Amino acid sequence: MDILIVEDDLKIAQQIQQHLTRYDYHGVICEDFQNVLDLFCAQPFQLVLLDVNLPYFDGFYWCQKIRQVSQVPLIFLSSRDHPLDQVLAIESGADDYLTKPFAPEVLLAKIKGLLRRTYGEYQAFAKERQLQLGPLSYQPEQLLVACHGQEILVTKREGDLLELFLSKYPQVISREEILLSLWDDEQFVDDNTLSVNITRLRKRLQELAAPLTIQVVRKLGYRLLLEESA
Repeated sequence: MDILIVEDDLKIAQQIQQHLTRYDYHGVICEDFQNVLDLFCAQPFQLVLLDVNLPYFDGFYWCQKIRQVSQVPLIFLSSRDHPLDQVLAIESGADDYLTKPFAPEVLLAKIKGLLRRTYGEYQAFAKERQLQLGPLSYQPEQLLVACHGQEILVTKREGDLLELFLSKYPQVISREEILLSLWDDEQFVDDNTLSVNITRLRKRLQELAAPLTIQVVRKLGYRLLLEESA
């Protein structure tokens, strides 16, 4: 697994790289912070570790640029611990957010969890999966959503959330179940973060004119409704 490390503190970047090497990951340190996207596109990376405070452009900018060309798993590493920074990270397309200083073991656990969900041992079988509800279909391993002849790619987080709603339809899903299904560390997630992800998925469904609605069920959670049968 090739992992891109975009961290302007060389000492921290090298420490991360060394720790990854111990567990048979190949960490590539970014040295040109004006051309992060060029480095990303130069070879296939399976995961990106991205600092927020960078020279020239911040990590949120580069996250958005990467999301324009790839749905690769992405973890923010930052000393900024304000909830708004975490929300902005999610809005930019990140899959997780780790606050500095952090234990290498915690970073490794998050990397392993994200890689397992994205490139798991059952991937060969899972490629054949297709979830269907009404005119909408979703292929989880390709992050491909189709409806009425249109197709879009979603982010890993959006896809995980959509898969959960489709697999549980028409049940109400509690907030706690969503957190346990989508995030390894519940402390990372607050109400704003969950709301942002729900809003993003709603917008993606609207792009496809899908007859699906994510309904808030007061004090219980959320559920997916197929408007044609509502």
